[in-house]
Amino acid sequence: MNSLDTQLRADLEARQQADLYRRRRVLASPQGARVRIDGGLNTSLENQIESPQCCNFSSNDYLGLANHPEVIAAFQAAANIYGVGSGASHLISGHSREHHALEEELAEFTGRQRALLFSTGYMANVGVLNALAGSGDLLLEDRLNHASLLDGGFLCRAQFERYPHGDLSAVQDHLNSGNYRRKFIATDGVFSMDGDVAPLPALAELAETAGAALMVDDAHGFGVLGKHGGGVVEQLGLSAQQVPILMGTLGKAFGTFGAFVAGSDTLIETLIQFGRTYIYTTALPPAIAAATRASLKLVQSEPGRREKLNALIARFRAGAAQLDIPLTTSSTAIQPVMIGDDQRVSELGQILLDQGFWVGAIRPPTVPSGGARLRITLTAGHSDADVDGLLSALHSALRETR
Repeated sequence: MNSLDTQLRADLEARQQADLYRRRRVLASPQGARVRIDGGLNTSLENQIESPQCCNFSSNDYLGLANHPEVIAAFQAAANIYGVGSGASHLISGHSREHHALEEELAEFTGRQRALLFSTGYMANVGVLNALAGSGDLLLEDRLNHASLLDGGFLCRAQFERYPHGDLSAVQDHLNSGNYRRKFIATDGVFSMDGDVAPLPALAELAETAGAALMVDDAHGFGVLGKHGGGVVEQLGLSAQQVPILMGTLGKAFGTFGAFVAGSDTLIETLIQFGRTYIYTTALPPAIAAATRASLKLVQSEPGRREKLNALIARFRAGAAQLDIPLTTSSTAIQPVMIGDDQRVSELGQILLDQGFWVGAIRPPTVPSGGARLRITLTAGHSDADVDGLLSALHSALRETR
């Protein structure tokens, strides 16, 4: 073993001893409310059938669109026309008609002048912050923001400050301190590990008073929240002027892949010219864009998916209250059960899986130290019986590991 491997092995062993080691499970079926996992790397149909099936409460496929036949058909049809790879970046030769049409449809859906596709949400957040916030600027972020927003802050050249979760007075204090060329506030719309919603109306008011620009990462609200699925910004009735920078991802409620940023014509042109994570990467496959166009139509034409999801969330929370299962105040599809102890949360995750329920056991550094939790995510693909079964298994598991 070389010296680098020796050093790395020590770090890995330390993580294992701290009960923080991560392991991947192999998915042997399409994404959905029920999946087959750990079927090995042989993807033959026989092995998929024999691999264990479980009820999936760990997916962000909130509307059940990842395996929808219309989305699959759109993907297949576009692949027959455009092939698989886009071949180049958007600014070279990789920007297809499907990409362009999707950007126009996303702009209309979000009520913005334009939208711009990125390969991932991570690249969108890092790219936006580095294109807009530079030397002489102030960037404020919620301490519990997604890692991509935080990394964008660390990488940009602005004065980067993190405020305690949802602390409006801290935001105001930072905005009132110092002389800056430009000021930005960046926040998750729905926080991915807690499921709570950012105080966006108050943040928008603070931003307006201070002449700052508010950026919202609505990865976990887009498609799910709001009467028409427009996300947390629609649900809270905020305008494009109040939230001039809106980021949404396509791999969660929309069931496909990628991300976008929506805003003014000037903002999008700025990102095209200065957004390094947009300029210097290969464009999404056109078939992905075509599939997303199909899922966007479903989001708009089938509000019953959101209605069912909301009913399941209410059912889960009511059942948890009856069984004295401690939940946070989240009203979204993300329902954390706070555990605290890293070893116990891993044990709980395995007990639930043995009972046929796949739930994310989240530990540091994904969450703060002492914040280990079961991250339960509900989707429109679940049934009442699925929710009731999970509640019963969870209640027993909590008692077993007490």
